[in-house]
Amino acid sequence: MKVSDFNYELPEELIAQTPIEKRDTSRLMVLNREKQTIEHKVFKDIIDYLKPGDVLVRNNTKVLPARLYGKKETGANVEFLLLNNIEGDIWECIVRPGNKLHVGTKVVFGEGMLKAQVLEIMPGGTRKVEFEYEGIFNEILDRIGLMPLPPYIHEELKQKDRYQTVYAKYDGSAAAPTAGLHFTEDLLEKLQEKGIIIANVTLHVGIGTFRPVKEETVEAHQMHSEHYYIKQEDVDKINTAKKNGKRVIAVGTTSCRVLETIANEEGMVKATERRYTNIYLSRLSI
Repeated sequence: MKVSDFNYELPEELIAQTPIEKRDTSRLMVLNREKQTIEHKVFKDIIDYLKPGDVLVRNNTKVLPARLYGKKETGANVEFLLLNNIEGDIWECIVRPGNKLHVGTKVVFGEGMLKAQVLEIMPGGTRKVEFEYEGIFNEILDRIGLMPLPPYIHEELKQKDRYQTVYAKYDGSAAAPTAGLHFTEDLLEKLQEKGIIIANVTLHVGIGTFRPVKEETVEAHQMHSEHYYIKQEDVDKINTAKKNGKRVIAVGTTSCRVLETIANEEGMVKATERRYTNIYLSRLSI
């Protein structure tokens, strides 16, 4: 399968640069495969297409303000993007300019509030970095870090919480699970009142979001692994729905990636703790 098979034209003027004021009034396109029709709706209309007993599986990861701008001891400007907490204060990071950040390089962020030293050059060019600080790491990130917006967003994000889902819970992502950004607390409440069941998975979005596919064929591309969790209570909701012939609907590709990783041949899933997945997705439908 060639990467070029997926080429399509997306006019830049159609890429929203700022979030719409009300999350659930964004656009929704509905494809009916049986009738071969396309409808253009707003996102809150999704309630009309879901049925009592359906399980909506969402990714409750929380985006870290993981983009850091600092200076080397020489005074040169550098940029770090936190990807994966390896252990303790050691992280895997994307760094720029990569050719200037060798093993042993020391960097200062936030006028000394946070310091870092490059420990190792990892496969793919990322760096293993150890941070040094006083206080609580996540609080320091909240003060000096920026949200790692996708490369096609050029406008400054004025409110950090607009690049979080309203149900974000567990810190760890380098990017948002964007399909979930359109839900509001009010819409989720209305869905549950209709009898739609909410289940959660946690997949921390990593470097794969930022790296383009450079191979000519899809199969030759090496996907970066991302770690995920799913609790027993959520497994029970999904498996009960499957047994009862109800639909299990993934909110976006990150949720779908977890489900396809853990499902057996009958579509049943089981609870897991800190596992990794690097699978491709085939297709996503409701």
